[in-house]
Amino acid sequence: MESRVLRLAISPCPNDTFMFDAMINNRIDVEGLRFEVEYLDIEQLNTAAIAQKYDITKCSTALLADISSHYSLLDSGSALGRGNGPLLVRRKGFDGAIRHIAVPGLHTTANLLTERLFPDIERRTPMLFSEIADAVARGEYDAGVLIHEGRFVYERYDLELVADLGLEWERRRSLPLPLGSIVAHKELDAEVMERVERVLRRSIEYAFRNPMISREYVKQHAQELDDRVIESHISLFVNDFSLSLGDEGRRAVAALTGVEV
Repeated sequence: MESRVLRLAISPCPNDTFMFDAMINNRIDVEGLRFEVEYLDIEQLNTAAIAQKYDITKCSTALLADISSHYSLLDSGSALGRGNGPLLVRRKGFDGAIRHIAVPGLHTTANLLTERLFPDIERRTPMLFSEIADAVARGEYDAGVLIHEGRFVYERYDLELVADLGLEWERRRSLPLPLGSIVAHKELDAEVMERVERVLRRSIEYAFRNPMISREYVKQHAQELDDRVIESHISLFVNDFSLSLGDEGRRAVAALTGVEV
């Protein structure tokens, strides 16, 4: 089988490193594929996808409509499910109107949900996701939208929940929330695309069978090193939809983005 080097970009968050560990670190048959990997914040990934920088990349599902002419959604690797949405939080005791909030990027699913669910919020300022809780705690914003590990540890910053955006989405749409997607550039030929699909699914299956083998690799890139936080993160964001979107997952993507997949 022909060897092929592919440029791959994922986030450093535990759900991505857990799923991609086996294929990046050659724990499985990668069918002649080799990956040059970069680890980027979700909004950096979104910007790179718009610029078509990588062959395979993680991106916010909200971005799919903007990049669908260049990238195809893969069936495996998505962060999609129930009870796993972004959280809108504020300082404990703050009872003023929420007018200005911090969001983890303007292209993110978190920002799109905030815009749809809280249209009265006047300003949404993008910043690195891992800095939002601190900024809200310091009083720089009325509130902030937390994703990734931040949603598990916000109480450490003396913050309180305003709304679970994922639960609100589920209540209104009766569908799981599609947060992040894995896409492949359409310039890849069909045979390579099929290999990528098989290898990624194989990598996730291996991770489910051997959940602790990737732990050192996951910790090398994680924001939070506490094993309980890492395990909560993985169990929340990696599930059956990660193996395959299925019909329900595809309906959820279409409902969020308007893109039929």
